[in-house]
Amino acid sequence: MRECLSIHVGQAGVQIGDACWELYCLEHGIQPDGFLLNNKKDQLGVAKMEHKGASFDTFFCETRAGKHMPRTLFIDLEPTVIDGIRTGKYRSLFHPEHLINGKEDAANNYARGHYSLGSEIIDLVLERIRKLAKQCSGLQGFLIFRSFGGGTGSGFTSLLMEQLSVQYGGKTKLEFSVYPAPRISTAVVEPYNSILTTHFTLEHSDCTFMVDNEALYDICHHKLSVERPSYTIINRLISQAVSSITASLRFEGSLNVDLNEFQTNLVPYPRIHFPMTAFAPIISADNAYHKDFSVSDITTACFEFSNQLIKCDPQLGKYMACCLLYRGDVVPKDVNAAIAAMKSRNSIQFVDWCPTGFKVGINNQPPTVMPGGEMAKVQQAVCMLSNTTAVVEAWACLNHKFDLMYAKRAFLHWYIKEGMEEEEFLEAREDLAALEKDYEEVGQSS
Repeated sequence: MRECLSIHVGQAGVQIGDACWELYCLEHGIQPDGFLLNNKKDQLGVAKMEHKGASFDTFFCETRAGKHMPRTLFIDLEPTVIDGIRTGKYRSLFHPEHLINGKEDAANNYARGHYSLGSEIIDLVLERIRKLAKQCSGLQGFLIFRSFGGGTGSGFTSLLMEQLSVQYGGKTKLEFSVYPAPRISTAVVEPYNSILTTHFTLEHSDCTFMVDNEALYDICHHKLSVERPSYTIINRLISQAVSSITASLRFEGSLNVDLNEFQTNLVPYPRIHFPMTAFAPIISADNAYHKDFSVSDITTACFEFSNQLIKCDPQLGKYMACCLLYRGDVVPKDVNAAIAAMKSRNSIQFVDWCPTGFKVGINNQPPTVMPGGEMAKVQQAVCMLSNTTAVVEAWACLNHKFDLMYAKRAFLHWYIKEGMEEEEFLEAREDLAALEKDYEEVGQSS
């Protein structure tokens, strides 16, 4: 088996996790209590998956009673969000031991998440991960969900990743991270938290898929016609991309992509591991009947700025590698034709040292959507992961914000009080400056 453990950290990670597992259950025909639907169709008309076609043991562990338990851990330093799962629709799905919370909030402070509060809970978390890992016959790696800007998401994740590297050295660690948006912010100290966590996890993370709220709000607004999107809608959108990325681990397909393959094909150098995510087609349930999409259409849409889940203009950089993950009614012939058409356009520039550039995955399972949700059900979809030098724009924007605050030593005392030292800030900022340089170097012509 190729089991994966999903670890959801902090409010953002936990809420994204809630949306992801809700979608996985729908896709695999698993009810909120963890048991498979027996009839061929449930009352919502969602077809039940054939067991042989679905290798969902990678994400679910079956008990003797026939219940399917997610291989996952939810962690937050305060109880509110996890209590929402304990009392929510899927409360019977998760093992109570897999929902871990502290009593005190990290208060948007990296130092609280990493040092003072994080150190109290880390041993318990590692113990639960050990138990989950024991149930796996061939643990492949970890999927970690979190935000860069929060205290728990930034601080506790850094501490956890460090420990995972020590205890599970050879295992892949992929992150799904909510990156601070250029103009929308949920915390004043986001730049501090983000730069500290990026510095401390840079050598521990193998690949970090980034999304940001501003891009997601724009998609909801322009594509789904939702004027005031809630986090639930945004998280369901993220879960569609996550589901496409993990589909080949959970379903059989004509061209499957493994966890390790993402790294091998997307990460040219260990530090350059921050691919951008795009998804297509994104259409509202109201417009579904008026539109028909070909493989070529959805492939082209993925390269458009409006379909990207992060605010970065790919026109400003060069592509180093590009991974296209198709699902549904898609055949290799159409994919090859669509890629050939994309390559012939001048608008898409690859670095000169990477002539092939495209990695393809095809999965036969069409995407599933939440019944009554905003997104339309489609027969084929594609998720694109692209490693491009354009992402340096996001780092530069963040570094600038950090510099403005740090020049005045603003808000620094909150971090010092929790046991951090000023040198750590300087060290982190230097590392990020080096990362900017790395991106510039790989984009230069040889």
